[in-house]
Amino acid sequence: MASTPKSPPPDAPKPAPPTGQSQTAVGKFLNSKPWRTAEPFVLGGLSGIIATTCIQPIDMVKVRIQLAGEGAKGGGVSPFTVAKNIIAQDGFLALYTGISAAWLRQATYTTARMGIFRAVSDYLEKNPDGTKRQTSFAEKTFAGLAAGGLGSIIGTPADVALIRMQADNTLPVDQRRNYTGVTNALVRIIKEEGVRGMFAGATPVVVRAMSLNVGMLATHDQALDSLKEYGLSPTMSNIGAKLISGFFASAMSLPFDFVKTRIQKQKKLPDGTYPYKNMIHCATRVIAEEGPMAFYRGFTTYYVRIAPHAMLTLTALDALKAAVKKAQQA
Repeated sequence: MASTPKSPPPDAPKPAPPTGQSQTAVGKFLNSKPWRTAEPFVLGGLSGIIATTCIQPIDMVKVRIQLAGEGAKGGGVSPFTVAKNIIAQDGFLALYTGISAAWLRQATYTTARMGIFRAVSDYLEKNPDGTKRQTSFAEKTFAGLAAGGLGSIIGTPADVALIRMQADNTLPVDQRRNYTGVTNALVRIIKEEGVRGMFAGATPVVVRAMSLNVGMLATHDQALDSLKEYGLSPTMSNIGAKLISGFFASAMSLPFDFVKTRIQKQKKLPDGTYPYKNMIHCATRVIAEEGPMAFYRGFTTYYVRIAPHAMLTLTALDALKAAVKKAQQA
């Protein structure tokens, strides 16, 4: 009696088209070496843009909370109150102020950091003989630090424009910059402050990105491996890993995000100097004037912004990878 052939596992790659059966033009391109090299960068950027479009209103509220009560000790501001005030003053679409800068930031920063993280991780996973191995948490942390640091430098100009556009209405009318969009913002920054102005707050931007990347990417991969070992289903493991990575990303990066926001928003004083000279000066002033817990002002809002953004980014990335894989086999 003939034995029934075994079915391939559901996650096994589909076989290549039979000899003589040509692929579509899209399939050929997606199997080409240039695309395979660019894929982690392109998909990383697209996943970030999708996520930030959904999260932008929360990010707007987060920035306003960080700027509230500057220079004075006091409790946090309710995110619901902040959102209500923004809508009452400028309408619902005001929650999307700076979206063009947010998209550019994702197209630069997230494209770079996600691509670099995957490239470094893939390199570390290879044994000298070409076989794949399990990387340690320390190696994943290194990949996260490298990706976050390098990616954030590329994305800093868009980040400066975004913070200034979101914070503009908190300034007196005669001090507002009134940027009309990210292009206008970058052109004016270069014209009025020089190229250096586009990299205002670059140090806390880099440190924030490195800490966030370790929290999100390295912790995600480690949590995913651990949850699978505990026997959780692939779906539950993915959800759990994303929730865990979002929490650690928030807790590790919020103080640096707070300092970054303060530095990037500032304007020159009448004597020509800036309120904050650098990251250390800003941090010490905040501690002295507002107390150390000021760095975690709006943590809940930040977590609600970071955790879903991390989850949406990684979920969108998985979906995009699946779509590309399907198109490669067409």
